[in-house]
Amino acid sequence: MRYFDPVSLRVFIAICERRSLTEAAERENLTVSAVSKRLAALEDHVGAALVERGRGGVHLTGAGEALLPAARGLLQAMVLIHANLSEYACGASGPVRVAASLSAITSFLPGDLAAFFTRQSKIKVAVDERSGAEVVTSVEDGRADIGVCCDMSDTRCLQKAPYRMDQLVLVTTPQHELARHARVSFADTLPYDRVMVNANSAAVHLQQRLAIAAGKALKAPYHVRTYETACHIVAANLAVAIVPRESTRGLVESFRLKAIPLADEWARRRFVLCVRDDVELSMPARLLFEWLVSLHPRPLQLSAVGA
Repeated sequence: MRYFDPVSLRVFIAICERRSLTEAAERENLTVSAVSKRLAALEDHVGAALVERGRGGVHLTGAGEALLPAARGLLQAMVLIHANLSEYACGASGPVRVAASLSAITSFLPGDLAAFFTRQSKIKVAVDERSGAEVVTSVEDGRADIGVCCDMSDTRCLQKAPYRMDQLVLVTTPQHELARHARVSFADTLPYDRVMVNANSAAVHLQQRLAIAAGKALKAPYHVRTYETACHIVAANLAVAIVPRESTRGLVESFRLKAIPLADEWARRRFVLCVRDDVELSMPARLLFEWLVSLHPRPLQLSAVGA
């Protein structure tokens, strides 16, 4: 494969823009003979004349017209490559906006960001908590560079990459009749009052659809915004709650509750990273995105947690 010489391309662009070999030589700080040789070598490489010389100056041929935008694009791409690699070498800096679901923020995302900052201390990350649907909208509208949400959410036309995994569990008091089970199905939980966390979440919407499909009414007299509030209600023996295991592990231990894994396949949740176009990400956002993508899901053990 024969490659284009970037210096010759730059000389060719100067000739096109100045319509003169003499003025192109002045701009590029070369002699006229050197410019002429560069042009001749480029024409030999292409296999066609690129310019025509006349009394009115230099005019492009059909081949020259075709080469000019391509030459500009190649040189711009080389400048971008150099800038990107320079940022890798010197340490990228700048802001990155992340929209993330409550489950992601209360479980693995903070630790993953802390590990990222040990490698890229100059990059600043702002995290905005949103529901799954709002995460997608934030990325689509350009208000967030990267979105983190459960794969249950409709990511529409966004690019997505796998990130982490989590297990949904049923949280009860140790005295609850379901607490003696090693695992339970969603159908087993339908007879009991429950606390719903974040009514707009994909997990809540799924539970509502599953209850309807089973011909049952979802008993949900309690609607709260945080997992801590949900655990307060469960600890008072008023209801049960279905929550992410990693997000509530510390709360389960603190409130002396029992966390029983849900046996349903959908309860093993996969989290994804969403972007509009990974090619268009800024260097700081690209570095964060690549770091988060590199974190493979950890295996989940379906075992009960708590007293």
